[in-house]
Amino acid sequence: MVEFTFLAVLLMVPVVYFVVTVGQIQGGSFAVVGAADQAAKVFVARDDVSGARAAAERAVLLALGDYGHVPDQATVEVACDRADCLSAGSKVTVTVSLDVPLPLMPSGNSPGLTAARLSASATQVVGRFL
Repeated sequence: MVEFTFLAVLLMVPVVYFVVTVGQIQGGSFAVVGAADQAAKVFVARDDVSGARAAAERAVLLALGDYGHVPDQATVEVACDRADCLSAGSKVTVTVSLDVPLPLMPSGNSPGLTAARLSASATQVVGRFL
């Protein structure tokens, strides 16, 4: 009985940790896809570029927060295919990257302890009639 209990704990703890880590990565992938999509939609709905960038970053932070990720783990990049990002027909691409931390690890000053680095991008076309 003692041997079985010892082996069960010894084998089950890594399996449970692996399952929790995979769940964190899956949640992070949902978060970056949703954040990139919403940020691109918010960006093209604005009138000025500086306000659009700020609104897109707020949308990313809100979407990542809904999935339980903190803002300092993410980066946002906005790219346009034209010089004037908000001209009609311009394509705006938003790329969101996220470092998913290992579960149950302190996040103090150990930046190398991440489970995965995820990124997603979404492209929206600026409409003709705003």
